[in-house]
Amino acid sequence: MAQSDYLCHQSSLPFLLPYFAELRANDVTHFKVFLPWTHIFPKMNAQTANETNIVCYRRLLAMLRAADLKPVLILHQKHLPKSLSAQLSLGQPATFVDLFAEYAEFSFGLFGDLVDTWLTFSNLPEIAASLPQGDPLASLQVLASAHEKVYTIYHEKYASEDGKMSISLDVHDDAVLVPSGSFLASILDSLDFLSLNLHYNCKKEASFEQMLNELQHATNGLEILLFHLDFHECSSIQENLLTRVASIFSAIYEGQAQAIGYDVNFILDNAPTQEAGSYKENLAIHPKPDVVLTSAISPFSSYQTTWEVFANQSESERDAFLLGVFPSGFLWGTSTGSFHVEGGWAEDGKGESIWDQYGHQGHVYKKQTADVASDSYHKIEYDVYLLRGLKPKIYKFSISWPRIFSDGTKNSLNPQGVSYYNKLIDSLLDSNVEPMVTLFHWDLPQTLQDLGGWQNESIISAFVDYASFCFGTFGDRVKFWITFHEPWVISYAGYGTGQHPPGIVDPGMASYQAHAQAWHVYDTQYRPKQHGKVGILLNSDWAEPKAPGNVEDVKAAERYLHFMLGWFAHPIFVNGDYPNILKSQIEHMNQQCSPQIAKLPMFTEEEKRMVNGTADFFGLSHYTSRLISASANHSCIPSFENIGGFSPQVDPSWPQTAAPWIYVVPWGLRRLLLFVSKEYTATRIPIYIAENGAPVDDGSDFINDTMRMDYYRLYINEALKAVKLDAVDVQSYIARALIDGFEGAAGYSQRFGLHHVNFEDANRQRTPKESAYFFSTVIENNGFPAMVTSKNLQLLKKDASMPPRLPSLPASEVPSKAKVVWEKFSKQSDLERDMYFYDTFPEDFLWGVSTSAYQIEGGWDADGKGPSIWDTFTHIPGNIKNNDTGDIACDSYNKADADLYLLRALRVNSYRFSLSWPRIFPDGRNHSINTYGVDYYNQLIDGLLAQNIIPMVTLYHWDLPQALQDIGGWLNPELVELFDSYADFCFQTFGDRVKFWVTFNEPIAISSLSYDLAVFPPNFKDDPGYAPYKVTHIILKAHARAYHTYDRKYRANQKGVVSLSLNMDWVEPKTLNDPRNIEAADRFLQFMGGWFAHPIFKNGDYPDAMKWKVGNRSELQKLPSSRLPVFTEEERQYIRGTADVFCLNYYTAKIIKHKTTKLRPYSYQDDQESLLETDPSWPTSAMDNMRAVPWGLRRLLNWIKEEYGNPPIYITENGVGLKSKSEVDDTSRIFFYKTHIDEILKAYKLDGVNLKGYVAWSFMDTFEWANGYEPRFGLHQIEGAWREDGKGLSIWDQFAHTPLKINNDENGDIACDSYHKMEADLAILKDIKVTHYRFSISWPRILPDGTTKHINEAGLNYYEKLVDGLLAANIQPQVTIYHWDLPQALQEVGGWENETIIHRFKDYAELLFQRLGISARPGRAPYIVGHNLIKAHAEVWHLYNETYRPKQRGLISLSISSEWAEPKNPYKQEDIDAARRYVQFYIGWFAHPIFKNGDYSEVMKRRIQEKSQGQSRLPEFTESEKQRIKGTYDFFGLNHYTTILASNLNYPAFLTSYDADRGVASITDRSWLGSGSFWLKVTPFGFRKLLKWIKEEYNNPSIYVTENGISERVDEGFNDTWRIHYLKSYINEALKAIVLHGVDLRGYTVWSLMDNFEWAVGFAERFGLYYTNYTDPNLSRIPKESSKYYSSIIRCNGFPDPATGPHLCLEPQLEGTSLPPSTTTWPTDNSAIEKVQFLGLDLTSTRAETALYALFALLLLALVGIAIFSYAYKKSTKNIHKKSKM
Repeated sequence: MAQSDYLCHQSSLPFLLPYFAELRANDVTHFKVFLPWTHIFPKMNAQTANETNIVCYRRLLAMLRAADLKPVLILHQKHLPKSLSAQLSLGQPATFVDLFAEYAEFSFGLFGDLVDTWLTFSNLPEIAASLPQGDPLASLQVLASAHEKVYTIYHEKYASEDGKMSISLDVHDDAVLVPSGSFLASILDSLDFLSLNLHYNCKKEASFEQMLNELQHATNGLEILLFHLDFHECSSIQENLLTRVASIFSAIYEGQAQAIGYDVNFILDNAPTQEAGSYKENLAIHPKPDVVLTSAISPFSSYQTTWEVFANQSESERDAFLLGVFPSGFLWGTSTGSFHVEGGWAEDGKGESIWDQYGHQGHVYKKQTADVASDSYHKIEYDVYLLRGLKPKIYKFSISWPRIFSDGTKNSLNPQGVSYYNKLIDSLLDSNVEPMVTLFHWDLPQTLQDLGGWQNESIISAFVDYASFCFGTFGDRVKFWITFHEPWVISYAGYGTGQHPPGIVDPGMASYQAHAQAWHVYDTQYRPKQHGKVGILLNSDWAEPKAPGNVEDVKAAERYLHFMLGWFAHPIFVNGDYPNILKSQIEHMNQQCSPQIAKLPMFTEEEKRMVNGTADFFGLSHYTSRLISASANHSCIPSFENIGGFSPQVDPSWPQTAAPWIYVVPWGLRRLLLFVSKEYTATRIPIYIAENGAPVDDGSDFINDTMRMDYYRLYINEALKAVKLDAVDVQSYIARALIDGFEGAAGYSQRFGLHHVNFEDANRQRTPKESAYFFSTVIENNGFPAMVTSKNLQLLKKDASMPPRLPSLPASEVPSKAKVVWEKFSKQSDLERDMYFYDTFPEDFLWGVSTSAYQIEGGWDADGKGPSIWDTFTHIPGNIKNNDTGDIACDSYNKADADLYLLRALRVNSYRFSLSWPRIFPDGRNHSINTYGVDYYNQLIDGLLAQNIIPMVTLYHWDLPQALQDIGGWLNPELVELFDSYADFCFQTFGDRVKFWVTFNEPIAISSLSYDLAVFPPNFKDDPGYAPYKVTHIILKAHARAYHTYDRKYRANQKGVVSLSLNMDWVEPKTLNDPRNIEAADRFLQFMGGWFAHPIFKNGDYPDAMKWKVGNRSELQKLPSSRLPVFTEEERQYIRGTADVFCLNYYTAKIIKHKTTKLRPYSYQDDQESLLETDPSWPTSAMDNMRAVPWGLRRLLNWIKEEYGNPPIYITENGVGLKSKSEVDDTSRIFFYKTHIDEILKAYKLDGVNLKGYVAWSFMDTFEWANGYEPRFGLHQIEGAWREDGKGLSIWDQFAHTPLKINNDENGDIACDSYHKMEADLAILKDIKVTHYRFSISWPRILPDGTTKHINEAGLNYYEKLVDGLLAANIQPQVTIYHWDLPQALQEVGGWENETIIHRFKDYAELLFQRLGISARPGRAPYIVGHNLIKAHAEVWHLYNETYRPKQRGLISLSISSEWAEPKNPYKQEDIDAARRYVQFYIGWFAHPIFKNGDYSEVMKRRIQEKSQGQSRLPEFTESEKQRIKGTYDFFGLNHYTTILASNLNYPAFLTSYDADRGVASITDRSWLGSGSFWLKVTPFGFRKLLKWIKEEYNNPSIYVTENGISERVDEGFNDTWRIHYLKSYINEALKAIVLHGVDLRGYTVWSLMDNFEWAVGFAERFGLYYTNYTDPNLSRIPKESSKYYSSIIRCNGFPDPATGPHLCLEPQLEGTSLPPSTTTWPTDNSAIEKVQFLGLDLTSTRAETALYALFALLLLALVGIAIFSYAYKKSTKNIHKKSKM
């Protein structure tokens, strides 16, 4: 039984006759016809019957009869017509029954003479679901009633002698009848036979034979028609499926079931007709009399059937937007391809691909290459971060074959490439994104292409090896595999037109067999354990006939599809061979042309069997459509179009995209999907739309890509129509692409990404486009729902939100008991303080980011928002830096989806933001509620909870409604009530979802900055010394009132917490031995934090330190009472305990000492009586008063613990502002967070601080109050928010004379005064016997205005005299022409930003060359020296080797000093290259010629040549010299101390020097421990990496570490714990290099034995294991503790495992942060120290000398004291005598 589910069209009926004849010839007896209800009754009643369609269907039925095929007519299938739903009402089931009966009786009358077999309904569950009853049982009862009524009408009025009627029931995998047996029983009397839809699951063993027998028994022997067969989860191997079918048919014929017919569509869909026939014979299936034999041969071809479905659609019908959602479990995704995005083209052993070579040959747009592309090879975390924001279920990416196998074969495995993909896959799964992996996306290894590429059949085995390796390596985690991406493009563009590499003609068929063999390898070797799916991705346009009424155009369109899609799909999904249309067309064209214009390879029968069925899903790539017409003029010129006999065109009305081949034709996707379903997949395997998208061009708006949003919206909706309306089994939609990338021949000119990539930025910064936000919304909604359902909100757990009530505490002492914190920590050594601590926080720790309303929202007057005091303040020119305002800020009011996207990407579990009081209550009062503002916050809160992000809501972050400021602001006590009213509304409105409330953020900013310093609005200046205290008094009452409101009305149900966020700096006493400084430090903390915390967390009142100090100063100021207000007892009780947790904002620390301050004017600042300083060594930030002091945070947390009884603490703000205008490479911020978070980890783990969460400030760059937009605190940069400051390079004279620019406001006006002390300088140079002296010439001293218009002869004479003096002293001058001191006159015209400076500098240099005789080729000397050193070494080595080695048998080499270099940004190709360059210029300069090939490295040669003008400044070795130098070593001597972080630095082109050639800037990580040398950081990991690098770079030479050590600047530091830590760490890394990496390390030498003269720093830096006493004439040596430790390592030869038993060196050693006290201890062996008797004590000579000086000083003080006392006594005595006389 065949079927027709197309809509009848008169024009297509003639095509059917040949098909019907073929059906009958294949023993088909019946033909199913689905009658569309709406095509007969468009308005659901007989009065509006469509005569045209009635005539068409009668003609169709008559044609069937003429072909001896009996029609089986189904009255209704699937869901109900939409037009019917309007006529159906609840509670009136008779309406549907009557309407259906009317339609059925009308059909009996029209078609009854042509039809004997009828079915009322098929697919009952779907029809029942579309009925309005709601209750499935009630809906089924309605259908049963309709069927019974129609059955009665038919048999009473219309039934012929052979007439039969039934209804179709479903039988599912587990042999369950749907609807249930009770439904069957209710209609049993209205059935003439039993019609079954059989759904078979190959993985379940259901006994259909038993079920059929039971059904026949239950139905009293009713005959059975197998109306439809549907298979699930079956292997697509042909034989397996046919075996399943055979078993079902055997159950029918061998059992008792009486089958009258069956549907064999499935058999014949999966095998040629002749095969099906033979298979049927082998099974001995012989139809009984009257049995209906079915056939799969379609009346139309799949294309014609598909086209007929849509041929008569009106444009409005075609383009109507469908509201609905995709099925549950639908796979949403996005994609990339390896060569599009990875970059790293030659990184870490990757081989060259054909696209690498193609780009390097200049074939791409603007000669662009994919060398770096989007740099995804270094940005896994970044890309996965974006995926978390997008939230797809699947990410389709490709593996680069040459990155895995560098030359394409399994013998060239690249482990680092494997590691990259392992990391990517693991990161995806960790972020709940399923990887879909493409094995081949066009980037063939070039070595395989050199052997013929896909035209050489040997490539098949290479691909299978590669595929098998990938399956075996990644298949435990990857469950979706694509073998080939768009093989049509490979064949057509790579081997047909030459548009893609390799750019040749004559396509082969190897990719078929490669795909098939790979599939079979997976199927047999990996599928049983991995249970994955393997498919292929085929691309296709939709082909629409240009002239729908022209049969030739219809045929041409069909040919187009088969030439594009069928070429690859037909062999795999149909029968193992090319489609007949393709073969016949090529044969036809070859007959027409001589010579032949096309050659189609032929598959052998074995190949057909191997290829057929080798896909578990149909991967479809679709972008656009074409209008196809038959070729008017046949041509024998070989081309795709000529061979196919078609001409593709486009409709000029179709919108075009940035890609000239992509036109926006969304309806083509739906048609293509239906065609694919009919032709290739049916219900056997799913269709994955695995690529769809459109680009914008390089010059368009990168972010607001509205065109692409429309494209996605329309195309996705067409896919939804295919699923919902056409029943196509589409299970996935994957958007191209995640990020912009290298687009083949178009280079970077076409942007397909959902995220913009800035290819001009070395960071390859990514920015979400509007289309990304749109697509993420579609994913979240699973389509386009008619009504967006409420999100799945995740609320705080009860135990997280309801800590126990904090206890009441007594008032603090003065100073408080928390002073123990200084006693505990301030005496720490730097090693103890800075040692990095490794551990983790608890699972429920809260991680978040924060913002505030005014700083990010913008929309300052949008949708009814009232003005705030900050709106008013910023609109007054001059109040804010650059006159910036928050009018737009980050525009978060309009970008909630974008903010949620980034928060989701960050993986934070909390987000702290503030509500804008005037956005909710525009005038500050609850009678003026702004619903738009409420809606915005509801949207934000719901969006957060839907992503499992806890909202932490601040009620007030400084933006008071201006209307309330107009009544006095926070000086008006009415605000207590008004704030409570606002808080009450927020608790009531949002509290069902918000469980963490902060009433006030940093109230000290309100009190101090607004009402004391008056730099914030309302910049109140009228009541100094009083106003801040009054404001705080009111704020505390307002906070307490809001807290009690929550406690009384909401806490029981909402179960949240309420607190306020306090900002506190840490202060360190300048000197600990002065108790006034400790008291000042404690007083500072009480004034800053205790001002608010003490009343709330202790006793309801201000701390005594404040009360006493303000009270005493008020008394001294002759005031009647203290300026600090007083709480009543009732108020104290009301305020005490009004916080559930302690919220802390921390940014910096200060050094403090006591200071007696002036009494007037009255001032909160002066009341503190302290002086604050900063340590200049602390890292700076964009804020002058905010240096980074991470250890201050740990100490502050400990102070809070001690002061407030260790409450639960949340750090609600912590961050750093940077000045950079657009730098996303914010390494300083990384260091800040790295060190601060480690300090809070110490506080939590080591100190027992009750820390619950950490919230970083800030989520994004924001408006930073008085500083405008210049300081950037954000984790996300906001484009477009910043003003260019216009500054070029600073000039030192101007810079140094600008206040606060230089430490202590120093300048270089006099400096060392060398201009007037030339003779003295020359004398010094002679004394120290230097041979060279490097100095710089001052450009403005020679040319004051920077130009040769005015030459300062006096300046020239000075330098001429200096050069002459040096030469006379036999000292060679080395002159720097420019050392940063640009003439200010040139700076004022743009400085180095003005290109005219190049000529100015040239003129200046030429003048120097002429007058001073300076060489015109600077930057060559270091290389000449190095050149000669290398040659000298080689000669000495040969001398030893030839003359002395035979007798002495020694070793000879050289020691090379080198630091290790890590990239500053490990995700940035530029920095990776810089790190590599740094090492090559450092160690490779000398090692490469000696240990490799006798010549310098290519890195050095290429780089120096690029930087040289003309001939390279790097000397060249002759061939004989290379041979002489190469191999002149017996070992590799290495001096190593530390590691740096390297980044690229581009020097001006005219600067020629070693540093400029290297082009590297270096910094160090702040978390690295320091030393006594500014350049030496403790970085043991770099030691191991360097050793491993030497092994790999120089073929594993024997290595001797000839120097390694650390310095200290501590006199008599015998207990040198720092050095012990260094030695232990470094030597252990050396051991790891040997054991783990196979480094041939032969020896280790520590630097140094004793403290000695350390070159330029003299004796200040001490490296020794032994202390050298330079004050002792005998220079005595005293062993330090490190000498003993090093000795124990030597004795043990390393670090024996304690588990192996006792060992000599297994004494307790320093570990982690458990360090001994830093006080100096003396060696136990005192015999080595010279002793001196002093006052009965045995002291060293040094200490005795110190004691003598101290005693002498005390004696002098005593004498002075006696003298002063005598004078005073004498004077007072005289006064007494005078008084007595009076």
